[in-house]
Amino acid sequence: MFSDYIVYVDESGDHSLTSIDKDYPIFVLVFVIFKKNDYLQLVKEFKNFKFKHFGYDTVILHENEIRREKGPFKILKTKEKKELFLSELTEIIDKTKCTILGCIIDKNKLKTKYETPENPYDISLKFLIERLYLFLREKNQINKTTHIIVEARGRKEDEELKKEFQNIINNNYFKTILPFELIIANKQINSDGMQLANLIARPIGRKYLKPDQNNKAFEIIKSKFRKVNGTYKNYGIKIFP
Repeated sequence: MFSDYIVYVDESGDHSLTSIDKDYPIFVLVFVIFKKNDYLQLVKEFKNFKFKHFGYDTVILHENEIRREKGPFKILKTKEKKELFLSELTEIIDKTKCTILGCIIDKNKLKTKYETPENPYDISLKFLIERLYLFLREKNQINKTTHIIVEARGRKEDEELKKEFQNIINNNYFKTILPFELIIANKQINSDGMQLANLIARPIGRKYLKPDQNNKAFEIIKSKFRKVNGTYKNYGIKIFP
């Protein structure tokens, strides 16, 4: 009834086309696909990591708060502590078995190319769902239901997302009803999968904006993109337009 895989989703940047951040004029959406047995291993690793660094496991790993040393991440004020924390977190991500699909929307280019551009979130969602279907078809999982977990953003946005998701499910390139079910979850449930997706999204965006800048996180992420014939561009990551 259910597939062997589960998908967690997060984003970096916002999808507004009216107010574009000049320092981060992009929107990044990420799907992290786990085989369920591999996901259980990540849960164990994250719990051990949190117990070691905080003494409890309810901390939510959030890239922005870690980077700015906010909330529970105030413990990272010393250079030595932060280096150890990031090193161990990077090691967990490196050894986690998962497949990544990513989409980058360059919002300025989108507005230049299209007179009435679609919402960047909707564009990204469509591209990634199509690639997810291809991935699951390769794994012989398309006759089973795969759950896609996204973070709740507010009643209005959640309803709009449900509507767009269903539209893609029913009307897509493959001309079939896609076997996916959307689960909208509150951030406070402390989902390890959503936390990993959150940690992955921004390094992908930074690589696009500053391709020559050292980006150790991206080098680890790059090895996990879905590939076809050894290539991840357009298969594991889509840049649009």
